[in-house]
Amino acid sequence: MDAETNPAVVPPPAGAEGDAQGIVLEDVRFTIDGREILKGIDATIAPGEILCVCGLSGSGKSTLLKLVSGLARVTSGKIFIDGEELTGLTERQLDEIRAKMGVVFQYAALFDSMTVFDNIAFGLLRGPRRKENRTMKRITVIRTVAELLKDVGLPGIERRLPGELSGGMRRRVGLARALATKPEIVLYDEPTSGLDPVTAAAIDDLIVATRDRNQVTSIVVSHDMSSIFRIADRVLMIYDGGMQFYGTPVELRATTDPIVRQFVEGSTDGPIPVGRR
Repeated sequence: MDAETNPAVVPPPAGAEGDAQGIVLEDVRFTIDGREILKGIDATIAPGEILCVCGLSGSGKSTLLKLVSGLARVTSGKIFIDGEELTGLTERQLDEIRAKMGVVFQYAALFDSMTVFDNIAFGLLRGPRRKENRTMKRITVIRTVAELLKDVGLPGIERRLPGELSGGMRRRVGLARALATKPEIVLYDEPTSGLDPVTAAAIDDLIVATRDRNQVTSIVVSHDMSSIFRIADRVLMIYDGGMQFYGTPVELRATTDPIVRQFVEGSTDGPIPVGRR
């Protein structure tokens, strides 16, 4: 759907073009096994902006993250990262783009057999900038890990194992690992999923603080509307593979689109059929 046919969709800001810094999505489509997962996604994420992507389960949110990170290729359309189009790049060239990115996986995806220190050092020494960091002295690695843990509010836990950490602590360690390579872009996949409201709010605060401190551009996939309203500069809602809404949190609260309203309110009454819930 576009702005002409759906008033819930707010078009990208004027001047959004392929040579802009940040992330630009132009008519992004993705098809697999004959099924169109994404149907024409347009968005512009300016440097330092937080875009939250929401929608029903299976709507294509995580697929969009894979396309932005180059882990999957668009069927048609274009994705620009700081003015460079991903379509047609070789894996080596994509690795150079990925070196700008950090990914915070759902449930953190830490290595359970490794200490917190080793998990974060893995991101530092085995991540996309490993060639730059492979000669790093151990004392520098130790100091860097300590600084990262301090930044996420977990100083002094280097020797602990992931199994000894709460869910919120694991997410913070996952973020520290993602930040180890000093990314310009951070992609979050359901960062508050399964957390209690207080811990989820703390993770939200950390996402915003990370943006403010490091000036990173962020894409956050989330179902948590309270989190979205708390942290988003812009919100993209995907429904049935297409753009159902794109705009600011203020515009999201004000929309009269019945599909968007039902999703935001978490109501059982509305146009979203039972089979899509």
